[in-house]
Amino acid sequence: MEKEPAVSGRKKSIQVVFLVFMGLLVFFTLFSNTLQSLALPKVRTEKPVKGSLVFTIAGSGSLQPFYEAKLSNTAGWKVQQILVKGGDHVKKGQPLIRYDSKVAEHELEDAITNLDKQNIELQNVQDQFIQSTMEGDDIKIRTARRDLETRKLDLAAQERKINEFRDELAAYKEMTAPFDGLITKVNAMEGLVSAGEPEILITNSSLGYRFDLSVDSTLLSSLGMSAGEKVEVEVHAGQEPYTRIINGTIDEMADAESRTVSSSDGESGKTITVPQKVLRVKVVDAELKGGEEVRIKLEKRSRKEGWMISNEAIHQDREGMFVYKLEEMRNALGNEFIVRKVRLQYSERNSKETMVQADSLYEEDMVILESSEPLQDGNRVRLE
Repeated sequence: MEKEPAVSGRKKSIQVVFLVFMGLLVFFTLFSNTLQSLALPKVRTEKPVKGSLVFTIAGSGSLQPFYEAKLSNTAGWKVQQILVKGGDHVKKGQPLIRYDSKVAEHELEDAITNLDKQNIELQNVQDQFIQSTMEGDDIKIRTARRDLETRKLDLAAQERKINEFRDELAAYKEMTAPFDGLITKVNAMEGLVSAGEPEILITNSSLGYRFDLSVDSTLLSSLGMSAGEKVEVEVHAGQEPYTRIINGTIDEMADAESRTVSSSDGESGKTITVPQKVLRVKVVDAELKGGEEVRIKLEKRSRKEGWMISNEAIHQDREGMFVYKLEEMRNALGNEFIVRKVRLQYSERNSKETMVQADSLYEEDMVILESSEPLQDGNRVRLE
């Protein structure tokens, strides 16, 4: 009877020790897993979204004349009087500059005087020819006839010279506007000869104004834009407290110098060449003067649909594009997240998102956007 309580006490002690041991085992197992989990790379994820891309072209610039004429006086005469200033609206044929033409006028007067003298000399030769004819001297007659023809040729040449002087005076004595337009700049100075640069810059305001934007060729292709398409242009003049919206037209899409960007595959120093085009937009508005600040923003959706993923989730190697997604593994100690590498078929992209076609990517997948450490297929990670 005395031995039974002792045996019972030993059994209870053994049970307590066993329970403590199992508790410690579970505790250290969980603690070990927790420590191991905390040491895993931390990742940030997103889920793919089914949809289409929004492509945007946005840019700004200043309005430049669509056509600008550079007017100069090639005669090299001094400027006598400037009749216009920058910002003036002028009509076709309106005088802009008058030049000092005294030298040319004196040359014309001298040429007319010489013509008069040659007419008098021609009359003398005609008298000699008549006298030779009356005398019947064949030699004198032939000589007088040759002199008469020579004088007539000299007269014709002198008349042409006088006409050239008159044309020069008419062309260079006064500079006039070649069309209705706006004087954008006056470089001429009274009392001085042109220094080689155009003396007046004038724009044809009826043709409107333009501004250029540099755009990626692939983006223009995705938008399906073409010359002649209408666009809305925001115009802001420096002193105006508001912005006007006017209609513009894509006048031209010309090839431009390509730009280079850093590669997204993580290789240091590697660059990619991106083809460019210049988008030239033309605007016509009676209130425009040139130099106004303008901007445009065009948005269109892609015609295709696919899985939308942030660009920061996309990686690239020699075999092509891929993403890392998480595969969740359930076990008795909790859920584990394993990294899986998924190959993608590239479709289209904009500045923020990429649209991909991939059979192994689904709506509930968790795609890794960012990781605290470099990843490989099969790595265990923890969620941020």
